[in-house]
Amino acid sequence: MSVRPHAGPAGPLSGVEEIRESVASGNSTIGAYIEWLDSYGIQVGNSHVSLWTASVALAVVLGVFLFARLGSRLAHWSLGKLTSLDQAQKLLAEKLITVAVWILAMLIGIDLLGIDLTALAVFSGAFGLAIGFGLQKTFGNLISGIILLMDRSIKPGDVIAVSDMAGRESFGQIRKIGIRAISVTTRDKKEYLIPNENLMINQVENWSYSARDVRVKAPVTVAYDTDIELAESLMLEAAKASPRVLVEPEPKVLLIGFGEKGFDFEIRFWIVDPEEGISSVISEVLKRSWRLFKENGVSVPLPLQDIRLRDSTEFDQLIEALSRRPKGGESGA
Repeated sequence: MSVRPHAGPAGPLSGVEEIRESVASGNSTIGAYIEWLDSYGIQVGNSHVSLWTASVALAVVLGVFLFARLGSRLAHWSLGKLTSLDQAQKLLAEKLITVAVWILAMLIGIDLLGIDLTALAVFSGAFGLAIGFGLQKTFGNLISGIILLMDRSIKPGDVIAVSDMAGRESFGQIRKIGIRAISVTTRDKKEYLIPNENLMINQVENWSYSARDVRVKAPVTVAYDTDIELAESLMLEAAKASPRVLVEPEPKVLLIGFGEKGFDFEIRFWIVDPEEGISSVISEVLKRSWRLFKENGVSVPLPLQDIRLRDSTEFDQLIEALSRRPKGGESGA
């Protein structure tokens, strides 16, 4: 039994007919099955749309998708083996290769299906215009992500400052730069998805752009009767004892003012791992300072102080007048 080619002019899916002829030419059973599938269909203009054409189109689309996914994974695996490129360069190359693979896969799918793009010129123009408006932000974020990776202003592993809906600023580490947005994870495990375009047009505070060193400030107040030099040496010792504090640049202790309760100091030191948390290292240094203060007799002002009244002639006269005031039971005589 021979398979009769579908008569009629070539339509947008004329490549399906060629696939049918090549597949069915060597096996009459397959040819009969294809002819049966092709018998169930409708005529749309110059094109014959049947179960066979739909099956082939679905198979080609799935093949294109699998080809693109496999190509992307292969590019990711191959670039991971290269040691001459840093992480940002690998990610940029992977994104460019992925885009190229998807474009190539779609062109191969169009060629396999034999789609006549000129026959769909009017429809594709209107459809493309609608897609262009709908995906404007998506393509903008894609291009922004590629530009950010090219100039290396933002890369995975950087620590940047982010703000929540209430306006509170926090910091987090960039885990991933996707097609649409970057993923930033904070210390409290909140994950922010920031569109790439926002990082292009807004100011970004990157703590690890040129270097990962971050200076941390820990405020400390001691009582006015404290030996300043002793307090400074103890706070400096507490900062140097922390394993996360860098030896160079050297930690410093500065007297920044005379507060209402005592001397206001500030311990300044540098760390190289801000993604591990800022508050934790401040707490560690302050606790070490407190222990050293107790061991060496350095006191910190209490929140509530005893009120002491100075000797005053006017105050004494007021007390004497109040003592002479007659009591309530004696005033009605």
